[in-house]
Amino acid sequence: MRSYIGHQQAVSAEDFAELALGTPVELWLGVEGESDEERAARLDAARDILADSPEMPDDLIRIAAGVVEAHPELFNVVLLARSAGRRRPVRKGAAA
Repeated sequence: MRSYIGHQQAVSAEDFAELALGTPVELWLGVEGESDEERAARLDAARDILADSPEMPDDLIRIAAGVVEAHPELFNVVLLARSAGRRRPVRKGAAA
């Protein structure tokens, strides 16, 4: 089965995310090993996109809310038990 969004075929989860955002996911999340200069350029481009599309954050929140509503099982959180031998370090001046 093939999935299309508009005229674009989505093959992977990254494709769906990119088509939903209208931009590559890496623009917002960055890439491992990017330089300070690359990061600054990426963030500058992201600011320009948000300036041109101020409604984008609201649209993304609506998309995320729709995913949560349609697929609550994706967000089941299970707390993992801590081993008895490991304790959290206590910072100076903090209550134990």
